[in-house]
Amino acid sequence: MTDKPLTNKPMTDNRSTKKRDNRGIMLRLGGYILKQWPLFLLAVILTLVSNQMSLLGPRYSGAAIDAISLSSGVDFGAVWDSVIKMIVCYAGSAVIAYFLSVIMVNLSQRIVYTMRRQIFEKLNTLPVGYFDTNATGDIISRISYDVDTVNTSLSNDLVQVMTSIYTVVGSLVFMWKISRPMILIFVVTVPVSVLFTRYRSKKVRPLFSARSRKYGELNGYAEEMLSGSASIRAYGRQDVISGRFNTHNDEAMGAFYNAEYNASLLFPTINLINNVSLSLVAIFGGILYMYSENGLIQAGSVLFITLGGVAQFVQYSRKFAGPINEFSNILHEFQSAFSAAERVFRVLDEAPEPADAADAREMAQVKGQVELDDITFGYKKDTTILHNVSVTAKPGQMIAIVGPTGAGKTTIINLLMRFYDPVSGEIRVDGAPSLKIRREDLRRAFTMVLQDTWLFHGTIFENIVYGREDATMEEVRAAAKSAKIDGYIESLPDGYDTLLSDDGVNISKGQRQLITIARAFLSDAPMLILDEATSNVDSRTEIQIQEAMNGLMQGRTSFVIAHRLSTIQNADTILVVRGGEITEQGTHQELLRQGGFYSTLYNSQFV
Repeated sequence: MTDKPLTNKPMTDNRSTKKRDNRGIMLRLGGYILKQWPLFLLAVILTLVSNQMSLLGPRYSGAAIDAISLSSGVDFGAVWDSVIKMIVCYAGSAVIAYFLSVIMVNLSQRIVYTMRRQIFEKLNTLPVGYFDTNATGDIISRISYDVDTVNTSLSNDLVQVMTSIYTVVGSLVFMWKISRPMILIFVVTVPVSVLFTRYRSKKVRPLFSARSRKYGELNGYAEEMLSGSASIRAYGRQDVISGRFNTHNDEAMGAFYNAEYNASLLFPTINLINNVSLSLVAIFGGILYMYSENGLIQAGSVLFITLGGVAQFVQYSRKFAGPINEFSNILHEFQSAFSAAERVFRVLDEAPEPADAADAREMAQVKGQVELDDITFGYKKDTTILHNVSVTAKPGQMIAIVGPTGAGKTTIINLLMRFYDPVSGEIRVDGAPSLKIRREDLRRAFTMVLQDTWLFHGTIFENIVYGREDATMEEVRAAAKSAKIDGYIESLPDGYDTLLSDDGVNISKGQRQLITIARAFLSDAPMLILDEATSNVDSRTEIQIQEAMNGLMQGRTSFVIAHRLSTIQNADTILVVRGGEITEQGTHQELLRQGGFYSTLYNSQFV
């Protein structure tokens, strides 16, 4: 199957895809949030209430200080009244904030659930070529790691953003009421913080994108190597593979370090600016209080301030500066979330498999006549795999395809199944162009048994009925008997209820192949595709399966890719494919008499 595009390569970003900025990604994530608008509305209301109560706390603490510093003595009634109100506000704010966190976790989980479902549903609509050219591990990374990163940002950072906005605005209003001149300090420090944050964010964003990409490459390589662990040990390549993994790991950690390091520079700088602003507030407020206390500034003047007022202003300035300081951390998280969301949205924006033609028809009764008329095809625009291939298979005929690795044998099968469409030429089934047949009907007309078996985590019964879930136990047993696997299944303690692990690794390769063959027997499709279907069984079992296959192929159009020429000697037509062209065509005896490549290949195996 090496004539297909190479698989398990690191997924590269498609630069022709429309570039998304932070704003676009935020709006798109906002669409997910709005679909859960009742929870989001409740979260907004709780945010407003919680922050309003938190903002009232400094006001009552300032009132308590003023009640203590009265020239006539301490007003204990006013002090206790203010202290109780302050405690109620802070306690109430904390309780509401707890419920707000619970709501936001619930909201983010719903969004993540929707996002993961959409990704998986999208993957089911993508053409086979997408999976041929993108690493499985990287796709899994987008479903798991990237979605989890978005989830963390939604459940934590979104609450902080809503809280910060209200806190900043509310604190500014309270500070305006306490002392307008002291606000001038923030006229200088806040723009400096904003400009520096904006500058750093432009530097950091590409680094987080690179981090996500490197993690995807690392996952892809790990998945590829783990799937081939037996071969790695057989060839003693553990040290080499470990070295290459370490290289990928170093690159991933390097990307992680660059992103985190450059993002972390933002926090101490913003913290420094905020500390300077708080120091200026304390100094300026102390000076104004001294002048106010000494009577140099009259009550009612815009410069007049009490000791409680200074205390309030300092607390509000901390609340005002705190979110700005936290914003650098939030921005750090958002950069990571936006990079992850961009990778997720890139999958969701992939073009699905082309829809059926508007005039595509159903296939009710399939006779099985298949024609390939002057087919030319290449997986890439600048590379042609098949050159002007023409084949005719009459109903019930067996067409065998042989040739060297990479000649284009599997490509012909891919075109028959419409995993890809030809660049030029036409494929017809029962006289109808395949492009005018519903893709689902066309594929259901074929049953495929491939060299690489695929079984899923489930019972043997569930794996056999995968293509026909309405099949009865009697039909399943008959299919297993035809595939020469019924005796083995019945010998198991749980029989057909035996649980297979992922990809059936708890049984032998030959047994896995026999189960997939039983699945093919059960599907009873009018056309068959066999791609080295007997390559993983011993010679004795191969003979038994071949006899069963001969019975199965009676009355069915069959396309068989084979390297063991003993399995195709009875084929109605044998196609010899070399370099993407059919160089020889005929029956087994005819090709032997021609003395060409087929004859040489046959003699190398049997003479």
